[in-house]
Amino acid sequence: MKVLGIETSCDECSAAVVEDGHDILSNVIATQIELHKPYQGVVPELASRLHTEWIEQVVAAAVKQAGLVMTDLDAVAFTNRPGLLGSLLVGTNYGKALAATLGVPFIGIDHIRGHLYASQIENPLEYPYLGILVSGGHTVISRVESYDKVDVLGTTIDDAIGEAFDKVAKFYDLGYPGGVVIDRLSKQGDPLAFNFPGPSMDRKEHPYDMSYSGLKTAVINQKDRFLVPGKTDSKENIAASFQRQAVGILMKRVRIALKDTGLTRVSAGGGVAANSLLRSELKELEKEGYTVTFPSLKLCTDNGAMIAGLAYRYLSDGYHDALDVSASARVTAFKKF
Repeated sequence: MKVLGIETSCDECSAAVVEDGHDILSNVIATQIELHKPYQGVVPELASRLHTEWIEQVVAAAVKQAGLVMTDLDAVAFTNRPGLLGSLLVGTNYGKALAATLGVPFIGIDHIRGHLYASQIENPLEYPYLGILVSGGHTVISRVESYDKVDVLGTTIDDAIGEAFDKVAKFYDLGYPGGVVIDRLSKQGDPLAFNFPGPSMDRKEHPYDMSYSGLKTAVINQKDRFLVPGKTDSKENIAASFQRQAVGILMKRVRIALKDTGLTRVSAGGGVAANSLLRSELKELEKEGYTVTFPSLKLCTDNGAMIAGLAYRYLSDGYHDALDVSASARVTAFKKF
């Protein structure tokens, strides 16, 4: 089964063809980074307009790179939740129209579930496992029972981890996208130069929840208050110290969740899963007997391959959508089709 996956939930316009859920025949990603860079953040109206202009070319390129023609496609999948509504509608409506024209089944896929499934395409991991989603919009620790069953254990109560990276980078004028820049600068800095505080959270009912707004505020307003004596106040040191604490907040909850659930397998997905320190910290878990996987760097960002890969599982089990399916900007309760 050759599935075309379309991803337009934010500012990446992507299409991919995946065969039988694991063979990536193509994965085209048209990034809008340079066009949003002047604003140091994604402008929703601009993003949706660019998706409208680009999507036909991106889909055509994905099909061509796969060595196929449109009529070779067996199904069409598209991200229809959650994300920027205007952007989601472009992919959803295009996907439905294309599928109707070809006379093939189609299905709307949850963006969050797509990221949690991404590593399964390249490095299949036995269920259940601890799934970690880290991106600009989401920070989630979950118990993944199957491709269809994901139980959220903890999440951020304010900023997502990627959002904190972007806001710190914007304040210090480090560049855009913030996560990539801070990761690069941190390699030249001292992670112990600043003793930025972590959140003081006593949420017995929600022990795996996280908070990043306090850390973000502390870094933005540091004014030498957290500078360790004898250290220098530089952007590199700020980046390294912030990244150390940001990843530390997440890893602390990950370790607690692993201990409490007894799970021995871990998988991470989302844009921040490309962060070098986080990947290193997760790999350290292998020394303690855990199995750890994460997607290749290209599958960490928003991409059509993860949508097509997950869609194959649903389609194989007989699930698909009707023409009245639409897009939703928010996370929606999942239900069987």
